[in-house]
Amino acid sequence: MPKHVNTITYNAIEVGQKATIERVVSDKDILLFAAVSGDNNPIHLDANYAATTQFKQPIAHGMLSGAFISAAMACHLPGPGCIYLTQTLEFLRPVYVGDCLRIEIEVLEKLPKNKIRLATCIYNQRNKRIVAGEATALIPDESFSVIMAELPKATIN
Repeated sequence: MPKHVNTITYNAIEVGQKATIERVVSDKDILLFAAVSGDNNPIHLDANYAATTQFKQPIAHGMLSGAFISAAMACHLPGPGCIYLTQTLEFLRPVYVGDCLRIEIEVLEKLPKNKIRLATCIYNQRNKRIVAGEATALIPDESFSVIMAELPKATIN
């Protein structure tokens, strides 16, 4: 069923406003990210190789975590209509298949010209911070409603 979402305008957004989403990382997520990005480093895809590393098992691509932040910003805060401008990321811990991630976005500052600065953090199921960063986004000055497209069904051969 299509989901209608109203944009958050620059005048309506407030410092301290937060959004949190959760996501469980699956094998399929890692495989699809490898296929889309072209990153087939064996640390992500080869359990035998990964067993010889400090991680002892495959880890998710760091930028997969970045993509989860992008989705939180685009779909939740500030939401549809925003344009992602900058992002800093510090990868603090690995992400493994089965990890339940909590992606947190918080508005830190309203900047000139409809821009905002956000804190972007990800925590695992043990409440350990795995990614820390900041982003800036351009947000609309007029409200409008959008219908969120359904996510495509992806298969792996």
